[in-house]
Amino acid sequence: MITSYVPMAAQPVVEPVAPGGQLVAAALLGIGLIVVLITWAKVHPFLALILGGLTVGILAGQNINDVIESFATGFGDTAAGVGSLIALGAMFAKLLADSGGADQIVDTIVGRASKRALPWAMAGVGALIGLPMFFEIGLVMLMPVIYLVARRSQLSVITIGIPTLAGLSAMHGLVPPHPGPLIAIDTLSADLGTTLMLGLLVAIPTVIVSGPLFGRLAGRWVDVPAPHTYDTTEERAVETRPSFGITLASVLLPVVLMMAKAIADIIIDNEDNRVQQVFDVIGNPFIALLIAVFVAMFTFGRGSGMDRAGITKSIGDSLPPIAGILLIVSAGGGFKQVLIDTGVGTLLADWAKGANISVLLLAWVVAVLIRLATGSATVATITASALMVGLVGDLSQGETSLVVLAIGAGSVFFSHVNDAGFWLVKEYFGLSVGQTIKSWSLMETVLSVSGLICVLLLGLVI
Repeated sequence: MITSYVPMAAQPVVEPVAPGGQLVAAALLGIGLIVVLITWAKVHPFLALILGGLTVGILAGQNINDVIESFATGFGDTAAGVGSLIALGAMFAKLLADSGGADQIVDTIVGRASKRALPWAMAGVGALIGLPMFFEIGLVMLMPVIYLVARRSQLSVITIGIPTLAGLSAMHGLVPPHPGPLIAIDTLSADLGTTLMLGLLVAIPTVIVSGPLFGRLAGRWVDVPAPHTYDTTEERAVETRPSFGITLASVLLPVVLMMAKAIADIIIDNEDNRVQQVFDVIGNPFIALLIAVFVAMFTFGRGSGMDRAGITKSIGDSLPPIAGILLIVSAGGGFKQVLIDTGVGTLLADWAKGANISVLLLAWVVAVLIRLATGSATVATITASALMVGLVGDLSQGETSLVVLAIGAGSVFFSHVNDAGFWLVKEYFGLSVGQTIKSWSLMETVLSVSGLICVLLLGLVI
C-alpha cells in the first residue's frame, strides 16, 4: 500500500502470462469493453471497470480466482492510498465554500482588476479555487460570478468564462491532490511533492495560453451575453467570512507543506537528519491535508461564525457527493493491477524501448485516445498510467513525475459529447453544441497540447 507517495523500488518485472498477441488482444478488448459500456450502454464507470478488468485477465488466460485477487488487491490499495486524500480534500473544499472563503477570494481578486485585466483575474480565480476543489464543484460555484462579471464589464460570457474554466481544468488535470494526478502518482510510484512542484510549473503557462489568450479569440468566435439565471443573487448578503489573507494562507497550507518536504528531500537528502524527518511527516500528503482540514475548521468554520454543529454538518455533507468518485478511482486501481499482473506493461515497455519512442509522448497519446473514446479524464488517467508502469522503472524521480503530468495533460484533450463536463458547460453558458465545441472543447485541446509542450520542454532539462 502506498501511503506516503515516495518513490518505491522499481516494481519487479512481471513476466507475460501469455504470448504477446494474446495479451495485446486481451488488453484492447478489455479497454474496448469499458469504452462501449460507458459510452453506448451507459453503464456506470465503476461497473465498467470491474468487467473490463475481469475481461483482460480471463482473455489473457489467467485463472479466474487469480484475476479476482488481482482486482481486489488493486482496489483495496488504491482506496487506502488515494481515497483518504480525496475525502480530506472534499472536506476542506466544503468548508471553504460554506464559510464564504471562496467568495472572499473571488471578490478580492476580481474587485481590484480593470476591465482589460478581468480575464487574467478570472484565470487566477479559477486556478486558486481549483487547487482544493473538484472541477464540477468549482464550476457550479463560480457560475454566478462569471455571469455577474461578464454583465458588469459588458464582455462576452465566453471571454470571462473560458479563462476561469482553464484555471479550474488545469488544476484538476495536473496538480495533486486532485484524483487524476493522485491516481497516476500512486500507479507509477512518483513522488507527490516533486509532481506538485512540476505540476505548478506546467500549469501556470498552460493556464495563460488556454485561458486569457485563447479566451480572447473564443470570445470573438462565440459572442454570447451572460444569461440572467442568477439575477436575484447578484448582490449577495454580506456575512461574516474569513479575510482574504487568512483564506489564501489556508488554501495554500497543504501545498506549502508538501512542497517543503520535496525541497527538504533535495537540499538535505539525509534520512537521519531530524529536520528532514519533521518535513517528511508534515509534508506527507495525508498529514498535510489532515492538518489543513483541522486548520480550516478554525479559519473557515469558526472564522465565519459556525458553531461546532455547523462545522460537523459541513464536513459531513462533503462526503456523499464523492462516493461515486471514490468507487470509480478504486475500481480503476483494480483494473490497473490486472493489467500489471498479466504482464501487458512489460510488453509495452519492451516495444517502446525498441521503437525509441518518447515515454512522455507515448503517455500523452495513450491518455488522449482513451479520453476521446470514453469522455472520462479519470478513466483515461487510470488506464494510461497502468499501461505506463513498465516504462518508468529506469526513470529518475523527476522524469517519472513528468510522465504523470503528460498523462494528466492528455486526459483533458478535446472534451466532446461523451463527456459530462461538455454538457455542464453547454447548459450553464447557454450555448449550442457547435458553440460549445468552438469554445470549451477547443480550450481543453489548447490546454492539453500546451501542457504537453511544457512537459516536453521540462524533459529536456530534467
